[in-house]
Parts: sequence; structure tokens; C-alpha cells
Amino acid sequence: MSYVLTEEGRRYLKHGLPERRLIELVKNRNGVSMKDASSTLGGEFSIALQWCKKYECIEATGGKLILVEEKVKEIEEQTDAMERLAGGEEPAEDLLQILIQRKLAEKRSEGIVERAEKFAGKEVINLNTDIIKTGIWRKVKLKPYNVEAAGKPVYIGKQQPYNRFLQDARRKLVEMGFEEMTGPTVETEFWNFDALFQAQNHPSREWTQTYSLKNPKEGSLPDKSLVERVKASHENGWKTGGTGWGYRWDPSKAACLMPRAHGTAVSARTMAGKPNIPGKYFAILRCYRPDVIDATHGSEFNQTEGIVLDESLNFRSLLGILKDFAIEFAGTEKTKFLPDYYPFTEPSVQLSAKHPQLGWVEFGGAGIFREELTKPLGIDVPVIAWGLGIDRLAMFKLGISDIRSLFSQNLEWLRKQVVL
Repeated sequence: MSYVLTEEGRRYLKHGLPERRLIELVKNRNGVSMKDASSTLGGEFSIALQWCKKYECIEATGGKLILVEEKVKEIEEQTDAMERLAGGEEPAEDLLQILIQRKLAEKRSEGIVERAEKFAGKEVINLNTDIIKTGIWRKVKLKPYNVEAAGKPVYIGKQQPYNRFLQDARRKLVEMGFEEMTGPTVETEFWNFDALFQAQNHPSREWTQTYSLKNPKEGSLPDKSLVERVKASHENGWKTGGTGWGYRWDPSKAACLMPRAHGTAVSARTMAGKPNIPGKYFAILRCYRPDVIDATHGSEFNQTEGIVLDESLNFRSLLGILKDFAIEFAGTEKTKFLPDYYPFTEPSVQLSAKHPQLGWVEFGGAGIFREELTKPLGIDVPVIAWGLGIDRLAMFKLGISDIRSLFSQNLEWLRKQVVL
């Protein structure tokens, strides 16, 4: 049986339906006034009168309610239906619907046993709580799983791989005791070249090698005394023991604005700002240079720049740091150092590492800053410096062979990247 009496239905079965009690009252008194009937039945009088009028078993005559005997039978049928439900039998459908409409009957809630027994002898995919608690699981057939079948792929939200690599690199450098340097993206040539002892007629300052701003064209030079020291270092070596470049230094050339060509410009700013000695500094910066775009080159790129200032530093200290970088950040142990030349370091070295597809790839340059650079900026201790293309480091770590893939919008490639 799927239906049972509600609490109200059980009460009416015990004490009688309101309309049944009104019929008895009218019958016993051979008619009764509305006032007396309402007083006797209380709040249930309106319900009783409604159903009696519906079945036309009571009429109102001369201010009294009079019984119509032949219509009482339909009222009795509802009582019989309630008794059947109470006894565990199903009443006639039309009477059941009347009881449900009156909220005297309701669908019986299944117990845990009834719910579980529905699965007995059947094949199931999942064991629910009901089946386990009742022990019905012993009577079901579990559908076998194909453990070799590929499941539906789920693509979780995660950071863009290269962006995550840069954040990890920044965190590792901080853990190694480095402080982060910052600087503007648009620089004057003074900080990008002149403060680094790079001559104003050097080929790297030509339009084919360096971008420049069209508007505004010039910016402001720093403190006059600093500018004078840099000028003297270029023209005659100043107090550095060198001879300089032997030309007339032009302040208007130094004031020209340009997108930063390398992170070393920030190192120059940091040294001129009275850094800690001993001290270790780094920066991860966006740089811009005209270049032919291919698998290992881009016209804009990220560079990790670093300097260490200490009285005890030497060239071997620099090589040890560079090798640690190649192992820690690129995940490669095949590295080599090649002699190189930069206007602002002496000695200078190039770091390369072996890529499984591209072979030997240059990471960047490094060296010990020349005194013609450090002394005008107020530094009197050795400074080792490096500028590495962190985009290329990421190529090794992420296992890609084209630097353009670092900025890829290929969803398939992005989804396959492992969260480190």
C-alpha cells in the first residue's frame, strides 16, 4: 500500500468527519439552528457545512438545518475509505483522491529497508548508503568496471605555465637572499647605456639594434654631479685608472627616451641609489629590442638581471652562480661558458646550455662590472653581474622548442602542462 492517513485523517477517523458529526447533530435534534450547530462544532462547523452542501444532504429551511436522508450515503463512503486505509487496504481511486485533496491521506514515505529492497537481485553501478546499511549489497549484482578504460578528462583551472614559472623564479631568488630591483619600462639612454659605460657611438645604440621613443623624445637626466662623473668616465676615464672612450660626451644623446633594452639599466639605478654592501639584487623585467622573430628570439622578452656586491668576489664566484641558475631554473646540467665581450664588464662570459631539440642555446651574458661603470655610481667594491634570457630558461623547464609557445593560446597545450 502506497497511501496512509495523515494525522488529521486519523483524528477524523476516531472522532468522526466534521460533516458526519453535523449530520448526527441535525438528526438527533430533528433540525438545528445555524447558531447552535456552529456553537457545537466550533471551528469545524464551516468544513462540515461545506461538505454537506456539496453532497446536498442538509438543507436550510426557516432558519434551521434539515437532514436529507437519501444523500447521506456519499458522506459515509469517505468514512469507509478512511477505515480501509487504516486497515492497510486501498480504497476506490475516486475516494482516495478526495481524501488526498482534503489532506486526510498522503503518500507513504518509504523506509530505508523498502528503498534498499528495490535493488535486490538487480545489477547496480554504485552502492548507496541504503544498500550498505541494510546488507542488501549481498543480494545485488555489481556491474564490473573496466579499469583500463579512459575516463572523461577533467581540466582544472590553473595558472598560465610561463607566468607560473616567472613567479617560481622570483620566489627562488628571494629564498636565495636576493632583493628585488625595480625600474621604469621607458628609460633614458643615460641609464640604459651611458651609466653602463657604453659609448654613445657604440653600434648597439643604432636604430637597427634599439627602439626609441618618437614622442616625447627626451627625458630628464639625474643629479648633475652623477652626470658629470659619468661624462668624465666616458671622455677620459675620470678617477678609474682607465682612459675612457676618448670622445666628447653629448648630454642630449643621453636624455633620449627608449623602451628598456636590457635589465642592466635597473642595476645601474640600484648602484647609484646606495645599495647594501655586501648585497645581492635581482630583477625580472620586460625588455625590447628589434630582432628577427624565430624559435629562440623575440622583439620583446623577459630578462632576469642580477648583481652581487662584495669585497671578496671574483670571477669564479660568478661562474658558480651561473651554473646554479642553469640547474635550478632550467633543469639542465649540460652547461658551458664561452669568453665574450660587453662594454661594461671585464672579464665577460657567455652562458649556454644544451636543449634536447635545439642543441646549445645561449642564455645570456655575465661578467664583473668595470670600474669605469661602478666608481662614477659610487661603488668601490667588485660587482658581479648577469643578464639572462629567462624566456629561454623557461623553454628548458617547460619542455618546449619554440619561444613563441610561452605565450600560446593553444588550449590543448595549456591543458597538458603539469602543475609543478
